[in-house]
Order: sequence, then C-alpha cells, then structure tokens
Amino acid sequence: MARRGARVILACRNRERAEAAVFDIRTKSGNNQVTFMQLDLASLKSVRAFAETFLKSEPQLHVLINNAGVGSGSKTVDGYNTILGVNHLGHFLLTHLLLDRLKQNAPSRIVTVASMMYRFGKIDFSNLNPPGNSVIQQIQNYSCSKLCNILFMRELANHLEGTKVTCYSVHPGMVNTEVFRYMTFLQKIFFLPFAALFFQTPSAGAQTSIYCAVQEGIEKFSGRYLADCKVQEVLPHARDDAVARKLWEISERMVGLQSQ
Repeated sequence: MARRGARVILACRNRERAEAAVFDIRTKSGNNQVTFMQLDLASLKSVRAFAETFLKSEPQLHVLINNAGVGSGSKTVDGYNTILGVNHLGHFLLTHLLLDRLKQNAPSRIVTVASMMYRFGKIDFSNLNPPGNSVIQQIQNYSCSKLCNILFMRELANHLEGTKVTCYSVHPGMVNTEVFRYMTFLQKIFFLPFAALFFQTPSAGAQTSIYCAVQEGIEKFSGRYLADCKVQEVLPHARDDAVARKLWEISERMVGLQSQ
C-alpha cells in the first residue's frame, strides 16, 4: 500500500514494534505517509478511543483491512475469550465506528482476514463465548471466530448495498506469523518448526488482502470469500443468512452498539 503512494495507518497494540515497522516500511517504500496509531482490539474501550482519534485526525478512509488475529489467549478486559474478542468483536466494533467515513469516501473497501479454519467452526448462540482452557477448545474458538468473520462480511454486504462500499473476507493461506504467540513453551516446540517449514511468508500471505483492496472490477463480489486472489464458494454453514443476521444482532449487543 505504501509503495502505491497511499497514506497508511498502522493500528497496532505494541507501540515499540509498530514504530519499528513504520520505519521499515517508510525506508523500503520511500513513502513517509506511514504512521502508527494505538489500538488494542482486546479492549472495546481502546477500539472506541482509536476510532475517535482517527476520525478527528484523518479526513479520508478508502480501505480498511481488519488483519489482526490471535489463536490462543485467556480473556479480554471486557470478559470475552481473547480469540473471539480480538478476531471478531474488536473488528466488528471498529468497522461500525469507521463505516460513515468509508461511505463519505466511497468507493471504498473493507477487507477482513478470515481463514479456511472456518470449515471447523460452529456458531452456538447459547454459548458464543466459551473459555479457551485447552488446546482443543482454542482451536474450536479460533475456527468459530473465522466463521464469524465470513458471516460478518456476508451480512455487512447486505447493509452496504447502494453505498459503493464493498467488503470481502479472505483466506491468506497458512502464514508463519506470531498469531499463536500465546502458546505454551511445549506447544511452541512442536508448532514453530512445522510452521517454518510449511507455512507461507507474511508477504505471500498478504497477497489476497492486497488484491481485495485494490483490484478493479471485483465490486460484484462484495460479501464473498476469496483465497489465492480468487472467489471461493464457502460451505453451507458459512453462507447461512439467518445465522449471519442473528450473529450481527448479538454482536451489536456484545460490543455495546444500539441495535439497528
């Protein structure tokens, strides 16, 4: 994005690492319009503070990429399991708070990084916030959060009809990042060598997100799921419009948004 001349805001939790990334991107791209703003998706208060600061300081927003995600962890400050809180609820609230600015700058796009792990996800409305006390439960929670990403983009596309704002969910591939950084030491011993051997680099993993952000002519695919820069058909449970609508309504309540 920086190489294309965009003004890029890195919304990150860790200031030190974010500022190092800003320096690196500026150096490699030759674009000084790259900056950091504090955002912790595990805190709904932080999400609201970020949105308030952003809307006061940034008159334009053309592309929102919801990229953050974790695969383990305990609870957010709001009492949700970290995986659901960061991967779905934080992005859900952030997107809503920035939506008017995206509409004002239309045509614009929203890209949410999901995962093929959605296949193993199940939305249980009687227990949408289960604890992640075991590895199996964390995998289940991760899969559920990625299913939430896809259903969110599907329902959001319905709300955005006629606005020239489009949205997409993407599977980036298996990418060797720190998404599982909260693993125990023993878990890391087994997982990290496997990831180093078989997972993609972050640069390769970013390609479908970039495609959805800049490719011309894909507006007709708003709400769809893409992998390897191609539209993919999702399994039936990921295109259930009734579940998507209910998830939207419950998510609104969980993040403190007034029902629409």
